Amino acid sequence: MDMRKAAVTVSLAVLLSVSALVMAEETAKPESPIGIDVSADFYGKYVWRGQNLNDASVFQPAVGMTYGNLSGSIWGNLDMTGENDNSGEFTEYDFSLDYSAAVPGVEKLGFSIGAIQYNFPSIHNDTLEVYGGLNLDVLLSPSVTVYQDVDEANGTYVAFGVGHTFEKIVELSPEMPVNMELGASVGWGDSGYNEYYWGIDDSKMNDLTLSMALPFDMLGWTVSPSINYVTLLSDSVRQTDRYDTKSDYVYAGVGVSRSF
Repeated sequence: MDMRKAAVTVSLAVLLSVSALVMAEETAKPESPIGIDVSADFYGKYVWRGQNLNDASVFQPAVGMTYGNLSGSIWGNLDMTGENDNSGEFTEYDFSLDYSAAVPGVEKLGFSIGAIQYNFPSIHNDTLEVYGGLNLDVLLSPSVTVYQDVDEANGTYVAFGVGHTFEKIVELSPEMPVNMELGASVGWGDSGYNEYYWGIDDSKMNDLTLSMALPFDMLGWTVSPSINYVTLLSDSVRQTDRYDTKSDYVYAGVGVSRSF
């Protein structure tokens, strides 16, 4: 087993061990039901951490399962046009495992730990990230999440986020109120991360993302139209020739989701 595979194996083992220990502490509680979540999103572009992976329409389905605080999911990206010569093909599919809960003894503070296996058939080599994050249940719901690649990129990406939901800004009918969800996030990459994804051997504040969604319920499903704005924060990142790099992206989307 080479060092890369060993790192992947150890990282997953640590994650599963921590999750098992935390869940073991809850065995005295009533058994939590298993939940199933499904979603399907359509976007005019696919921009990930400031990287314009597809400048045209994409379809992104996902299915997940939850048991108490533990969850796992499968997510994919399908190109809907020939923009990248992959029309009708899945260019990415990811597997993720997450454990999220309140920090014991600390009011309003939550944490998440997890792993994401990224599979890029036509963009990058497959790679694995492990992550840990903290979030506060206060105004604007601030959060910070540290992603550590332990495979191909061997770098660190940190995301800082805030968000707020305004409930019932308008009613399509008495049974169909529309909420407004606003979000903002800033991403920072270290030299290892930026060298792999951008070809820049330096730490940078990489990207800023602003989003607005207007979710409402229809026939048991949640429908979420959205508009998104992404800008690159570093001049050196903007000047690379990867991903048809520009300084700003604006794109719209709509998603449907349901929990069972």
